[in-house]
Amino acid sequence: MKFLNVRLLIVILFALSAAGCQTSAESGPGAGDSVAAVQTTSATTSKNNAAAKTSKRETGRYFIEFRSRYALTYGHTYVVFGRVNSAGQMIDPEVAGLAPASTSAVPYVLGHYIPVPSETGWTDGDLEDRYRSASWRVMLSQTEYNKVVSYIRKLKASSPVWHAVLYNCNAFVGDIAKSMGYKVPNPLLRPQQYITKLREMNGGVGYTGPPG
Repeated sequence: MKFLNVRLLIVILFALSAAGCQTSAESGPGAGDSVAAVQTTSATTSKNNAAAKTSKRETGRYFIEFRSRYALTYGHTYVVFGRVNSAGQMIDPEVAGLAPASTSAVPYVLGHYIPVPSETGWTDGDLEDRYRSASWRVMLSQTEYNKVVSYIRKLKASSPVWHAVLYNCNAFVGDIAKSMGYKVPNPLLRPQQYITKLREMNGGVGYTGPPG
């Protein structure tokens, strides 16, 4: 009887030992999952922090740049506006300028005599530095930028025609500059001269807002 009791005790201890091992084995993945969850959370947090830094960096600063570029004729005057990153590089810039609404030379020639239909957006070569002949960049606060962009949108919507003398690309850009409180030169200057003179007349300083 004593022998049986000892044997029974051994069986019970073995069963408990096995059960303990099984519990330990089953809790293993659970513990691993906990570590993995912490690692995943940490990785996600790091990723979110990196994304936040990138987003903050890409938010950048606001600017408007008065530009002129070379062309087969006199050249062209226009503005580029948007944001810049910490390196001063433009982020998704927009372009506004006044030009005959055609790639043909015919409307351009006619526009020296009568007003012709116009376009007020990007034209070929506007964002290529090799064609740039003069420029003046002004940094803006978000409030100042929003005000200028609002004016540009309205000006674009109300500029249906182009005329070499009566209302040309210089005059269009001049209206934008005047809305910001700047002095503007004679719109009959060549584009490179116009932008250079615009910068010189206003001291090449940052945006100061409308006078008074």
